[in-house]
Amino acid sequence: MAAVVSRLPVSARASEAAPAVLKPKRLTPGQTITLVAPANATFEQVDLQIATETLEALGFKVKAGEHLLDRHGYLAGEDKARADDINNAFADSATAAVVAIRGGWGSARVLPYLDFETIRRHPKIITGFSDVTALLLSIHAKTGLVTFHGPLGLGQWDAYSLDYYRRILLNGEQVTYTNKKDLSPRNALVQVDFRTQTITPGRARGRLLGGNLTVLTTILGSPYLPD
Repeated sequence: MAAVVSRLPVSARASEAAPAVLKPKRLTPGQTITLVAPANATFEQVDLQIATETLEALGFKVKAGEHLLDRHGYLAGEDKARADDINNAFADSATAAVVAIRGGWGSARVLPYLDFETIRRHPKIITGFSDVTALLLSIHAKTGLVTFHGPLGLGQWDAYSLDYYRRILLNGEQVTYTNKKDLSPRNALVQVDFRTQTITPGRARGRLLGGNLTVLTTILGSPYLPD
């Protein structure tokens, strides 16, 4: 039987190949988390204190990126400086996880300055949400590293978020996601808040990608979006 040979040039075939999936090691209390600011400025010292104390309360040591308190307009410093903090956090052997202190807008601006090869060689947990979606998806697209749409340093660390954070990132569980079951103070009989509606019933299997859809659509057509 004759072999079927692709007529695409080698460079085209290589550009279409997705990188192998990389899974970071789970977290252990006592390890170090580095806070970075890929988007909006965090120029209030008290915000850094709150984020630091929150992660310390979870049992971790905390480092702040060198440029975390910088300010360039509404951004947390120049684009390259914000990217440098992310690159340095991944290169740092003492850092076990990287956490964005806040979202806002501006994460997509750091993508051209990221050292994806360093990130690939030193896979770590990275979490954030909202605008940080651009950072999470680009790292996965370029390196194969599994990233986590999860709490920001200054995010909401309620019991629901903490439960999933511990189960996934510390215990390594394969969880089933469900909406909150809290009953509203205005209706103690039926679910009012956090309701779900099935649009198309059925079962499916695959990898879960996503995040903030507004941010996701802004990087469509770029090399920073997973296939």
